[in-house]
Amino acid sequence: MHLPWPRWQRQKRRMLKLFGALVVLGLALACITSWVLDSYDTAWHPKRSIRQPTVSDGDGTKGSSPPFPGDELNNIFWFVQVSDIHISRFRDPRRIPDFEKFCSHTVEVIKPALVLATGDLTDAKTESKVGSLQHEVEWQAYHNALKRSRVMERTKWIDIRGNHDAFNIFSLDSVNNYYRKYSANQKVGSFHYVHTTPFGNYSFVCVDATLTPGPKRPYNFFGILNQTQMDLLKTFRAQSLTTNQSIWFGHYTTSTIVSPSPGVRDMMRSAVAYLCGHLHTLGGLMPVLHSRHPLGTLELELGDWMDNRRYRVLAFDHDLLSFSDLQFEQWPAVLITNPKDAQYLHPGVEPLGRIRRSTHIRILAFSEAPITGVHVSIDGESLGTGRSAGGPLYVLLWDPSLYLAGLHTIRVKVEDSAGRSVVREQHFTLEDSFTPSFGFVQSFILLTDHYILARALFIFTVLLNVGVLIAFRFLRVPSSRAFSSPISVSLHLLSRMDIYYYSLLLFNLCTALGPWFIGEVIDGHNGACFAFGVFIDGHFLEGSLTYVIGIIQQLLFFNIPLTSYLCWSLHHRCRGNTLRSHFVRPGRCGRTAVVHLFMLLLLAWQAHSCYFLLETYGVTAFFLSPVRTWALGLSVILIYRAWTGPAPLFRDNSKSNSSS
Repeated sequence: MHLPWPRWQRQKRRMLKLFGALVVLGLALACITSWVLDSYDTAWHPKRSIRQPTVSDGDGTKGSSPPFPGDELNNIFWFVQVSDIHISRFRDPRRIPDFEKFCSHTVEVIKPALVLATGDLTDAKTESKVGSLQHEVEWQAYHNALKRSRVMERTKWIDIRGNHDAFNIFSLDSVNNYYRKYSANQKVGSFHYVHTTPFGNYSFVCVDATLTPGPKRPYNFFGILNQTQMDLLKTFRAQSLTTNQSIWFGHYTTSTIVSPSPGVRDMMRSAVAYLCGHLHTLGGLMPVLHSRHPLGTLELELGDWMDNRRYRVLAFDHDLLSFSDLQFEQWPAVLITNPKDAQYLHPGVEPLGRIRRSTHIRILAFSEAPITGVHVSIDGESLGTGRSAGGPLYVLLWDPSLYLAGLHTIRVKVEDSAGRSVVREQHFTLEDSFTPSFGFVQSFILLTDHYILARALFIFTVLLNVGVLIAFRFLRVPSSRAFSSPISVSLHLLSRMDIYYYSLLLFNLCTALGPWFIGEVIDGHNGACFAFGVFIDGHFLEGSLTYVIGIIQQLLFFNIPLTSYLCWSLHHRCRGNTLRSHFVRPGRCGRTAVVHLFMLLLLAWQAHSCYFLLETYGVTAFFLSPVRTWALGLSVILIYRAWTGPAPLFRDNSKSNSSS
């Protein structure tokens, strides 16, 4: 049956409008996707080279000038990184003895030129895991492990602070700042250490972004660098340009550092790599977190010692950086230094031409038992067995001209006299312009300024939540067809009743602008926490994790669900239902129970947040918390009122119902 002509025309226009909208939406999504993928494209591009052409590959440059990797133990040194040790008086009794064994035995086997301990030396939590407290006994245990192992007599031990080492410390001169008393380094703030060798100097620049004052957890998860600290780092960068190569290191990933423009990544653009910890492999979800900055610097997050017993061995071999992430007590430990792993090339600062002109494959092999065999193959073809060149270095003659094009795989199998063996594989390339990219998820985690993203999402979510309330407060009732929409009816009901409208409006505005709580942010020092930052005795710490908590814990898991539940409840009351009667409606009992159970769980979540506030920041913070304690009481009152108060009557006017 054919449709009448006018009706057919109307449907045709609707279809064309729908098609046009889908095309526009598709183009918008394509543009956004293209921009995101390009932003996180971590393959190196020539335009990203940040040094003069005299450092890049090419004839007559440093990249093609001697010395070249050969068969002697020269122009190479290696060092170790360990992070997030978390010495604790309450948890994991094996953590301290294992760490002491690492200092005494592992370091003795590897014999590094220096060790970088990149923060969170102690756990600094209360027994309940909720509160934050610097325990002197934890620092004493850390200090005693270093002292008994005599590790500082065998190598240069550089330990820096992490966010846990700054928990609950008002100033660097506080009596509970045990880092100054028990650490090996005892240097507070960023610094520049130059490691001197017979073949040149190497810069190690520490980026100390820990907070001062240091609030209790969780509000120092992000680090902050002010302009004065950035100027100091700029000085260190200028000094490092006179050395062979530079390594920057710190506790926080760059994605969890708040810094003024142009940002901390731009500041470290002359470095080969930035070494950090802090994220603990995201609970095992991301066992490898490596990426490359837009200007070429590698960012290499190291898994934690606390639970995973991870550490890292790195080496500069003829100014080419290689590394291997290792597991405690797993021997042999193997690091291929030439040819270098293709994914971690830095054409902007490394002399990659030396790989093409090298004469030998070079491998560092460490074990507590003598090494009995180092077997090498490339692309499945055996090249033979490496010989010792002195110390842990093993070499094997090769011809790089056979591998000038494409991506190749080198496989090394190392055996020791205890019958253990380890196989190490990595890709390499000798092409100038070919560098594999890192995964999108890794790059998103490490290269996104999460505090900026969280701030934008927080503002958008607050405006959306408040905007909907205000819009339905003043909008007239739509046509009868739209009136039948339960969502429209419930939002009009909620917005037209003063008790709900003003309560929710003020609650959301307080979440955005008002104090979340007032109390002892640091023991003995009162402060106030806002979404945009934390005030502590005249000091201000810019908002970062506050925005994340504001979005996830507050807006998405309480404010918005509370508004939705009240809308749903008032809609049922408007249709003549009561709390008891709408349970017995045929076919609706299960769905109704799920909604009530979900709201009950959210109330329990809010109650747990109040308990966390009490345990962490004390009684004052518990009672002076509009967004936590007061909000919990307010939500219970509003829910009780919605189900026991007078049934709302819907009217098309901008005034409140009589039931308000």
